[in-house]
Amino acid sequence: MARNSGSVRAAANLNSRDLILNAARTLIDEKGYDGMAVSELCTASGFPASSIYYHFGSKLGVLAALLERTFEEMHALFPGPGAFDHLAPMERFEAWFSGACRTLDKHPDYLRLLVATGVGPHKDTDEAQHTLRRIRDSAHASWVSALTPIFAPAGGRANKALVEKLAILGRAVTDGLAVANNVDSITYSSEVAAFLQLIRSLAETRSS
Repeated sequence: MARNSGSVRAAANLNSRDLILNAARTLIDEKGYDGMAVSELCTASGFPASSIYYHFGSKLGVLAALLERTFEEMHALFPGPGAFDHLAPMERFEAWFSGACRTLDKHPDYLRLLVATGVGPHKDTDEAQHTLRRIRDSAHASWVSALTPIFAPAGGRANKALVEKLAILGRAVTDGLAVANNVDSITYSSEVAAFLQLIRSLAETRSS
């Protein structure tokens, strides 16, 4: 009986944690992280402040946990570049990038939350830095994986350096589109063709 009771309590804790994060996502979308008060989070989630601090330690811990959960949700929604290994390098990149942008169009809150965390007054805290670094490193690795077959299939220091620079540019493009999406209602997918043409033209120039 004690084991069953523990399972019930664990499920209840998991549910309360998710409910708090759901409420936080809604409040942050409406007011921004800095505009979200813990008292409002209590009202919106239906849980007391003690539950919030039990699960997350602080208001900033809520934000870090929300970023982590959203990161996992996003990666479950679309495959990495390796899922398209059966395609030629440029087509592989196009399939991955197009799919990623379509997913971001359906879930624009992810990058908005990431950008807001990265530039906000809390960006240098341990909680934010740990989460941001993990997400950024994962995104960078995906870009490198997507670009390497095009520009550095045989390795080479100069080719690998180009891939690194293009990976940084790619992340900057999607970061900028997060702002454009929020301010100007520009979709991610609407800019896919232009970025693909840039990559394709650069690849053709280097191969000629």
